[in-house]
Amino acid sequence: MTATVVLALTASGCVTVHGELEVVPAASKTEAARALKDFTDAYNAADKAYDPALDAGRVTGALGAVNQAGLKSRSITSPGGNPNHRPLVLSDATFAIPKKAGWPRWFVANVDSNRDTDQGTGDSRWVLVFVRNSSQQLWEVAYLSILAPNEIPAFKTDAEGYAEPVAPDSAALAVAPKNLSEEYTSYLHSGKPAHFAAGPHTSVWRTERQNLARRPGLSTQFVDQPLDTGDYAPLGLMTEDGGAFVFFSTRFYDRQTAAAGYRPKVNPDVKALMTGEVKTTLTKEWVAGLVARVKPSGTTSDQVAVVGRLQGVTSATGS
Repeated sequence: MTATVVLALTASGCVTVHGELEVVPAASKTEAARALKDFTDAYNAADKAYDPALDAGRVTGALGAVNQAGLKSRSITSPGGNPNHRPLVLSDATFAIPKKAGWPRWFVANVDSNRDTDQGTGDSRWVLVFVRNSSQQLWEVAYLSILAPNEIPAFKTDAEGYAEPVAPDSAALAVAPKNLSEEYTSYLHSGKPAHFAAGPHTSVWRTERQNLARRPGLSTQFVDQPLDTGDYAPLGLMTEDGGAFVFFSTRFYDRQTAAAGYRPKVNPDVKALMTGEVKTTLTKEWVAGLVARVKPSGTTSDQVAVVGRLQGVTSATGS
């Protein structure tokens, strides 16, 4: 989504943008709290009815792609709605609100949820990134990460308590946010660039993929693509240690091809999103929202630690 900017020439020849060049807080704390409530209400309505239209105006980017596809799938597999619906409750909210000029404007909410026991993760926090591209738009959640409290860094703030946003091309970081999606997809394919720290979303995931590729009777190929424009653009906040906490997106495909006489298995949730018929091949499209701790410029090793990944199938094709 693109904001329309109206320019006006002043008598002195300078250009103003109706206040949009002024550095201002992205939101007030009251506005941020309201956005969180509106998101939660919409999420619960959509989850109860399995109707993607009910929260389509409150999600975007990577989370929006995953959320909307998941609800579409479940509306087909369970057309009567969610028989196990339990309202999501988000509490104990703290907000990291940056000051910036222009659009998009965005902020981060760090909240406790009542879903810890559902996921077997013990104590965890939901970290949501709210975005809007103009004053006429609603606040939408582009990224969601579910993290242990010690995985969330302390953000750098000014004297008024506002967070400091990271420029996409920042030279203060070991890796500029605008390069993360492309470099991460390259790393998953080849192991390079090597500045990604080992962990479940990097070295371990590459090993898991390699093991999947060698299963008897079924080969799996992965194709990764950067996803870094529009509402999928990276967003980051500076941290107290001089690094940054950066949210970014990717898209990937996994293609399963069965040996003669066999066919890949398709679970009902994927089948609901599928076109074509699975004879020997099933191709699934996924979107992932990730968050990484990026170290300051000059760091020579483990420059990027990917600490969170939320992904989901958004479409599927059988052939």
